[in-house]
Amino acid sequence: EPSGTLHGLMRARRFTQDDAHIFCTPAQLGEEIKRLLELVFGIYRDFGFDNAAVSLELSTRPEQRVGDNDLWDRAEGALETALRDAGLEFALAPGEGAFYGPKIDFTLRDSLARQWQCGTIQVDFSMPSRLDAHYIDEGSARCTPVMIHRAVLGSLERFIGILIEHHNGLLPLWLSPVQAVVMSISDASAAHAREVAKRCNAAGARVETDLRNEKIGFKIRHHSLLKLPYLLVVGERECERDEVSVRERGGADLGTMSIEECVKLLCGAGIAGKPERKALE
Repeated sequence: EPSGTLHGLMRARRFTQDDAHIFCTPAQLGEEIKRLLELVFGIYRDFGFDNAAVSLELSTRPEQRVGDNDLWDRAEGALETALRDAGLEFALAPGEGAFYGPKIDFTLRDSLARQWQCGTIQVDFSMPSRLDAHYIDEGSARCTPVMIHRAVLGSLERFIGILIEHHNGLLPLWLSPVQAVVMSISDASAAHAREVAKRCNAAGARVETDLRNEKIGFKIRHHSLLKLPYLLVVGERECERDEVSVRERGGADLGTMSIEECVKLLCGAGIAGKPERKALE
């Protein structure tokens, strides 16, 4: 594509990357890669990408490279063994590794079947020696560690764009910046609307209020277009009973419930519905 091309969040003028580095001994390399695979797949599942939506590519040594063949054999073997032990399918890309070491690339497939290369696990033999990094082994010898470059989401801005399009804006409850809005039917119910929002927010939910002097139908349409997970309505009856009327995203009417029940609905499953992290299977 032409240099300087911009495409919303998918290709921004500037971006932030979740790059991190791990130093380990050559003997620890396999275990560290296993842990990273669990981390990456766990985070992808949290965001709604199951294992079937993730494809992997193992890139091996290029012709121009640093490090001796024994190091490359061990690094490529550690990556491949970790993938096979986890029961993960992967494609082999001979000669496509970085000059400093082999790598695993993670590509996500969104709801429109588009491919986005996001995460990566790269083994680096070059940088530790350039940084003069070392450790003392069990024989009191000074040794150079191996470095692992790892990124899970890649560009944070691009990943947000991928998420929005993958979910069609219908972000899961735990991920929605605003999880619910409390709408008053009249000025007389404004105080109760504030109280509902206050108690929900105190429990850890992210709830806002809409106290505008507008018809309730207008407010419901407005916030439905914003695709909020829940719309909470309070009128005179809800004020008298200390309750709230709840509508789910998509228009389903859940009826009236107590404020305590509403709080449980928003915050019952951990921190506002965030999925539990599971080990890679």
